[in-house]
Amino acid sequence: MPTSASPRDPALRQGIRIVTPAPSALPMETQTALDWLQTLGLNAYLTTVPDGANAIHFEPSETLLALAPQRDTTALCTTLQLDTENRPDDLAREIVLAMLLGPVAFPFPSAAELRSAVRIRQHIVQAARKTALAFDTEQAERPAGYWRYDEARGFTIEPGVSLIDALTKATQPDASDKRYAFSCYRATEYVTLLGIALELQDAHPGLYAKLQQQWETRAVMSGAFHEVFLREYGSMDEPLPSKYYVPGDRLWFRNPDSHSSNVEGYEGSWVFYLGDGRFNNFWKRDQPYTLTSKCVEIYHWRDGARTDEQDRLIIDETIVEARAAQTLQDPEALQAVLDRMLRRRDPQGIYAEGGCIDATRECVQWILPGTAQIKLPDCP
Repeated sequence: MPTSASPRDPALRQGIRIVTPAPSALPMETQTALDWLQTLGLNAYLTTVPDGANAIHFEPSETLLALAPQRDTTALCTTLQLDTENRPDDLAREIVLAMLLGPVAFPFPSAAELRSAVRIRQHIVQAARKTALAFDTEQAERPAGYWRYDEARGFTIEPGVSLIDALTKATQPDASDKRYAFSCYRATEYVTLLGIALELQDAHPGLYAKLQQQWETRAVMSGAFHEVFLREYGSMDEPLPSKYYVPGDRLWFRNPDSHSSNVEGYEGSWVFYLGDGRFNNFWKRDQPYTLTSKCVEIYHWRDGARTDEQDRLIIDETIVEARAAQTLQDPEALQAVLDRMLRRRDPQGIYAEGGCIDATRECVQWILPGTAQIKLPDCP
């Protein structure tokens, strides 16, 4: 059984927090969550901490904290011998363990909303593993018969086309026999949207129907997408640890070089954390990044900066790959790169001594009937 602890100072609260509208609902929600965590075999890794009459925290036990020094979640799979590629429950375990280690509490109104959030993260990881794009910062295309484009509405789906099918065809070459060109930022939106849609089909069919209608009407993109679907956790004032990631997180690695960051598409890199210490690679999906390889690649973008025949600044990926390979084989050079890149990034617009690590991560809002936070702009 998980251990219980005394109430803590609010500033120290962490892990997973369930808060119910009424105190009478808390015992049942707590037990429901505990029963599910027990089925995953996680009792030894958590402790319960009361938080007033309406809330309970599930926090990391000393056993779990010992497995993740400084909240480093990148080695959990290896340490616990989890097979997240082939066993969905192992992926759920890694997600929950990483959430328990969260220095900022993940809030939920119910055990059901917690389980739904874990399933969405599983869907996102599984979709991100399958996603592969054609790199082109100037062109954009989608599968014919599934998508149409209008300058005012963006890429919307054809009437009668399943949103899930359209997203799958656009992002997964196994489903379409083709790689389509669009930015890594837009790709993170599509993979996130696919993860949400897959969960909504069964968990909240009414909201799924509205989501389908929204993408038949107008695409929700960029800042609006973030506002509607995502919640950012961590902050520049209270940054997350540099090696703290939860599978299914959307995150940004910044290019800290002021010159090469002027090339469109090389301002930074939007990716998902897949778990097991790996981040997805939209261009070579069978070669996911480690934190080390991602840092090294971004660092060497500066070496690939060139001007082309039209006097435009570009990045020569051949040079980047060669320099990155050299650095990865040279322990002294590698350490020097990591010492720089594993620093917290500078604030927006500043290029000084910062690295590529962002202070925050992003996850999906609540989605269940009665507690859903997603408000679609054209289909309220």
